[in-house]
Amino acid sequence: MCGIVGLMANQAVNQALYDALTVLQHRGQDAAGMMTWHEGRFLLRKSNGLVRDVFHTRHMARLRGNLGIGHVRYPTAGSSSEAESQPFYVNSPYGITLAHNGNLTNSEQLKQELFSTDLRHINTSSDSEVLLNVFAHELGKQGHHLNPEDIFDAVRRVHRRCRGGYAAVAIINGFGMVAFRDPNGIRPVVFGSRNESGKQDVMIASESVALDVGGFEFHRDLAPGEAIFVDMDGNIHTQQCADRPQLAPCIFEHVYLARPDSILDGAYVYGTRMEMGRKLGDRIKNEWPEHDIDVVIPIPDTSRTSALELAQHLGVTYREGFMKNRYIGRTFIMPGQTQRKKSVRQKLNAIDIEFEGKNVLLVDDSIVRGTTCKQIIQMAREAGANKVYFASAAPPVRYPNVYGIDMPAAAELIAHGRSEAEVGELIGADRIFYQDLDDLKAACRAVNPALEHFDCSVFDGRYITGDIDDSYLADLEASRNDAAKLQNVGDHALVGMHNQDDDLD
Repeated sequence: MCGIVGLMANQAVNQALYDALTVLQHRGQDAAGMMTWHEGRFLLRKSNGLVRDVFHTRHMARLRGNLGIGHVRYPTAGSSSEAESQPFYVNSPYGITLAHNGNLTNSEQLKQELFSTDLRHINTSSDSEVLLNVFAHELGKQGHHLNPEDIFDAVRRVHRRCRGGYAAVAIINGFGMVAFRDPNGIRPVVFGSRNESGKQDVMIASESVALDVGGFEFHRDLAPGEAIFVDMDGNIHTQQCADRPQLAPCIFEHVYLARPDSILDGAYVYGTRMEMGRKLGDRIKNEWPEHDIDVVIPIPDTSRTSALELAQHLGVTYREGFMKNRYIGRTFIMPGQTQRKKSVRQKLNAIDIEFEGKNVLLVDDSIVRGTTCKQIIQMAREAGANKVYFASAAPPVRYPNVYGIDMPAAAELIAHGRSEAEVGELIGADRIFYQDLDDLKAACRAVNPALEHFDCSVFDGRYITGDIDDSYLADLEASRNDAAKLQNVGDHALVGMHNQDDDLD
């Protein structure tokens, strides 16, 4: 899970890109980067840290130009190396910089092809660098002069070579800005425009909220397999570049990843989360019509929308029972289990009067490892709760994600190989309720009926790209378990990578 943004404007883009990255910060808190283009030169600033910490006045002053892209990252396989922060750059052909959200499931094969056949060297373990070099190689076949059709032909060949879920935005030196989305539309990307002084500015971003903050009119999502090219005069060109596109967006975007004020694939995320609350309320009514729930309390922040709707649907009081420290990041995307455990009590504090002597239903967006909700349930009991029930707005997470979300190894998922009742016992809940997968899909379709298919692989183990087998998952588990991540952090600490703040010709 990462956030990308690209902007072509009629004035300096550095501040607008910064503003967009700040509202995409929820998509990645590990690193941030920005690359602008000015008079044939690329200007780069990227480093580990939050957007506000990476970009200072001196960096912003150097990031000149009316064209640029930006990125916020959380490490898909646990690496926190600054060398793998984005955007990436290659000088051949033309000079190209790219930012990417997602994961290529055949990146190892592509690395071999790039080295042995395309004669290109990959300097990091990032699949984003792989994607950039595949695109650069295919674009190089078009010759010295590029037109929109040449660029779309190159993207068409990228789709034929690359598998997985990906959304990318790139700048081609002297030609313009291009973005494209994988043929299944797994990862989101939208675009819009604004007119100032009669001239058109164009923004491309992971979520529509980035357009909102910049005053851009939201046009639409890129279709699966579609590419958009904005030439140096600001003209927009689009074309379908996939052979067999099918929209199957990641449903976990609506559960957790996206901001509630974003619109993804025609569905308002706030609306889908409201529907999740109603569906979950219906399940509780059907399974436990004589429930003794006194109060519904959300685990802030993502679950608030669903929890409020659930409470209203059950006719039960809704209360805020936890105060959140807003200076602590999202525990789901922290790189190691020890750090996640330590952060929970730093992040949340219980308000005792909302728990004392009550039967409490805690609501969260999902349960992944179970360690966070186990500690929160214990906090509720220490605050005086009589009984603590737990509800998840998502179905049980039983399988790893391979399309750009750092779901841990299967063995680290609390619901993997366990029943719902067993999960409830492990986390210490008196009773547990999960969303039904069909109800989750229905919640999204209630907001946009045109959404026929979804990537639900973390819930049902069905990988829609059709290239995931047991061997792939075994290799993935070896790289994603917490021991591997700690080793990764240690290795990069020894390397001592430096902040990158460069001019690139």
